[in-house]
Amino acid sequence: MATDPRRLAFLLAVHRAGGVLAAADLLRVTPSAVSQQIARLEAEEGLAVLDRGPRGVTLTPAGRVLADAAERIEAELLEARQAIAALGEGVIGTVKLGAFQSAVRAVVAPVLTVLAEQYPGIEVDVREHEPPESLRMLRAGDLDVVVLERDVDVDAPAPRGSHDVPLLEEPWRVVVPSAHPVPERLDDLRDVTWLGAEAGTATDRALRRLGRTLGTTFATRHSYFDFDTALALVTAGQGCAMLPALALQGRAAIDGATVVGLPGLGSRRLVVRHRATRHEPGPAVRALVDAMVDVARGLHLG
Repeated sequence: MATDPRRLAFLLAVHRAGGVLAAADLLRVTPSAVSQQIARLEAEEGLAVLDRGPRGVTLTPAGRVLADAAERIEAELLEARQAIAALGEGVIGTVKLGAFQSAVRAVVAPVLTVLAEQYPGIEVDVREHEPPESLRMLRAGDLDVVVLERDVDVDAPAPRGSHDVPLLEEPWRVVVPSAHPVPERLDDLRDVTWLGAEAGTATDRALRRLGRTLGTTFATRHSYFDFDTALALVTAGQGCAMLPALALQGRAAIDGATVVGLPGLGSRRLVVRHRATRHEPGPAVRALVDAMVDVARGLHLG
């Protein structure tokens, strides 16, 4: 029996929402309707697509294959709708973009002006989120485009159903309290007191990489996520911080701190990830991503 592709939308909703009841709310139907569609899907496939346990439901291996197919179908339909719209009065549509503070300030905000002039039919809905939350929302379909950060030694490929576009590569800087001797080479950083970046961030990975380069494990104090928090702690004499150039852009001087660039610190990479089929986004997403790349190329971060 051939699978009715309309049933895949119900399976995808269960996967994204985490259960039948939540999927029913998401689809604005009754839980019974969701259960019936899942049961018919399993009958058509001759396989169970959900594991039903005391703590809820999870996808079986067959269910995951079908959910992936549902995401591809959804992306194809979205692309088709956007392409049809582009045949009319130009590129139109709403693009939901997730980005973190420094990327919003340096790239996203300037892009909004460019798009308003070149593509007045595109509306960009900017959501400020840190990368882990943006990724979760991208997978759930709540965002169309996200900005991600990586330390220079990380090269993780985009998962199936999404595509990464390189945005920019910016050098790392060391910010030291004014009372601290200004480091002149990497080895001068071996015994300094460091502020701790939140685990898993590109800053945290860069600091650990620097420690490996110097053959040591840095002792850190405090913990920061926001770069302005790091600067406040540095100017208070609490320690040194590793920050990317974007976080310092537009700051002619920082009272109580000195910014130092040293060979060997490496760089932070920013990429734009979008949901896609065959690596092709819809026209509105493509226009936004292209504009972001153009703005990033014009930044002076050396």
